[in-house]
Amino acid sequence: MLVRLAVAFFLAPLAVSAGELRLLMVEQPGCAYCARWEEEIGPKYALTAEGQAAPITRVQLRAPLPEGLTTARPASFTPTFILLDDGTETGRIEGYPGEDFFWPMLSALIAQAQSPGAEDIGE
Repeated sequence: MLVRLAVAFFLAPLAVSAGELRLLMVEQPGCAYCARWEEEIGPKYALTAEGQAAPITRVQLRAPLPEGLTTARPASFTPTFILLDDGTETGRIEGYPGEDFFWPMLSALIAQAQSPGAEDIGE
């Protein structure tokens, strides 16, 4: 919890300087790790600093991406979380390593995307 508060403090002043960030969650029916993410993170995601900085959009693995989105490469398995800045991938988390690892990994991607001169870290 202390780590999440520190992240919220760090992200709050940067939120204005970024483009429009979105978190694209690629999922599929029957995905056990998607269900685990939904159970552990889903209900509270939009209420967190990360959820405020990068609202979530969900897509199915085999479905076409929403128009205007550019990813470095297609998702191969689920879940895959792709951070988009103005519709372009800036980073991704492949798989769901559990809540204790997900939050710091996502926070690092968001901080990188919000840094001045942020480079593509999606590869």
